[in-house]
Amino acid sequence: MSAPQETQPKRKLTREEKQVAHVQRITRTTVACVLGLVAGVASYLLTGASEAQGIEAFASTGILLLAVAIAVQKFLFPLLKADSPALTAKDWVFQGFMTGALWFISWTVLLSASVPG
Repeated sequence: MSAPQETQPKRKLTREEKQVAHVQRITRTTVACVLGLVAGVASYLLTGASEAQGIEAFASTGILLLAVAIAVQKFLFPLLKADSPALTAKDWVFQGFMTGALWFISWTVLLSASVPG
């Protein structure tokens, strides 16, 4: 059996470090939401309102736009100085979820509004 490893106590962040981290989190969430909205509107515009009855045939276009919106974030974060080397898989799942949720909501609302009824 190996000897138990001693853990270093976590260093407390300063007020300025906390503020920077908070702004980075807000920036990342805003980027995810905006890109989700853009992907949803683009999905609607590319598939057309007249095709709302047969949306299954055009789902791949929307999903492709969603995937692009999620992938673009990896390159936007360093440009916006919102990138952190400490981002974990959980953080990326959150980013993808936020983008996907806004994509789904915006595309669905636009399609629902365009269907005569």
